[in-house]
Amino acid sequence: MTDQVIINEVGLRDGLQNQPVHVSTDAKAAIADALIAAGVRYLEPVSFVSPKAVPRMADAAALSARLPRRADLHYTALVPNLKGYQLARAAGYDTIALVISTTESFNQRNLNMSLDTALESCLSILAQAKADGVTTRAYVSGAFACPYDGPVPARTSIELSEKLFAGGADEVAISDTIGGGNTRQMKDIMQPLIASFGAERFFVHLHDTRGLAAAMAWVACELGVRKFDASVGGLGGCPFAPGATGNVATEDLVYLFESAGLNTGIDIVGLREAVRLAAAATERPLGGRILKWIESQEARGNNVCALV
Repeated sequence: MTDQVIINEVGLRDGLQNQPVHVSTDAKAAIADALIAAGVRYLEPVSFVSPKAVPRMADAAALSARLPRRADLHYTALVPNLKGYQLARAAGYDTIALVISTTESFNQRNLNMSLDTALESCLSILAQAKADGVTTRAYVSGAFACPYDGPVPARTSIELSEKLFAGGADEVAISDTIGGGNTRQMKDIMQPLIASFGAERFFVHLHDTRGLAAAMAWVACELGVRKFDASVGGLGGCPFAPGATGNVATEDLVYLFESAGLNTGIDIVGLREAVRLAAAATERPLGGRILKWIESQEARGNNVCALV
């Protein structure tokens, strides 16, 4: 194994887009600052979507202007169409993410498009990005299971990924949008894709609805994947995916990889401030399993810095 793992923080976007409580731009900026202070270097803070469809992302441009800009910080904006792409470019993003779902039902609910139309839209964005020199990551949403149609055959996700690469995508993110996948499916999807395109071109995006996210992340890691999405405190949920719960917690993935000798560059103890701020902003308890363990150790007087 190579020793470096990239964890892309999606809590500010995927984590907050479905929250019942409005989170102010100031609060989002404070969470971003805390994440960066803890060592997070890759963030997907916003999506440039219709504020009517996803009102929690209405401040995408305003938040983008508040983010610190440094050579070691890498930001991605999610865009649903060419209009969103243009807004992201105007806000200064040179890496964009786009999304397509594996089924007709999910594309209709998520993008208000058929699968064929959604693919055409993705390909047009990829072509424009290529012409502009913009890096692209294409999310295959519902790669393991659809919230409306159930389990998705591995071949479906593989073929869709192949089409996205053929259309110019720099990276593809295999996404368990509702947390309905399992470790066998991870192998069935990722092994042939890695054989064809190389592990370095893939992200894995996991929700922890059924408690298998960490296990699936480790399977992907053993197959060679080194880029993962995660959400601070386990925030998450998709407004168009009934039953989806939070993403795998950033702090839990950090512990998983660091305890196995891989380097994330992120301090678990430092993440606690970001979790605290996110919990206060969303008015709900947050935190991955490792933070609960840290709290139990502190209650016993143990030095957690020496234990994690």
